[in-house]
Amino acid sequence: MNKKIDKTLKIWHEHFSDEEKQYSEFESSDIEYFVGCLLYNHFSFIASLDTMKTIDLSYDFISECDDEYDGVLLQINSIELKNEREKLDFLLAYLDEAMGKYSDDELYLLKRLKYHVKGVEERHEAKVESRKVVFEAPKLRSPNPLLR
Repeated sequence: MNKKIDKTLKIWHEHFSDEEKQYSEFESSDIEYFVGCLLYNHFSFIASLDTMKTIDLSYDFISECDDEYDGVLLQINSIELKNEREKLDFLLAYLDEAMGKYSDDELYLLKRLKYHVKGVEERHEAKVESRKVVFEAPKLRSPNPLLR
């Protein structure tokens, strides 16, 4: 895929091969998922939903990364691509390759990330600006719960 990504995956797969460093519910595919999240955050997609400009990484994962996290982040942040299309293509190719390594049972997080990135791609291709998501409940028509 990319030498920097391969190096990052190697670092974390070696690190987490030690069961003492694995958090509860750890799966090997988590590593590819979190690298995908780091790529997503680094690329700062213009077409991202307002509430999804960045994806938070799991505290469990980060807390077990020790000193490798800063080095990995430097590797990810050194990847430079020219435009949004190249960034989307790079991330989608990465996700496709990562998903090819695992069984369907291990793909939940990777599928979730890919679904979100495909949404970003659709908005990018349609040249649709992302809208702000409003989390306010609509006003009630009646205070009586039976008449709402």
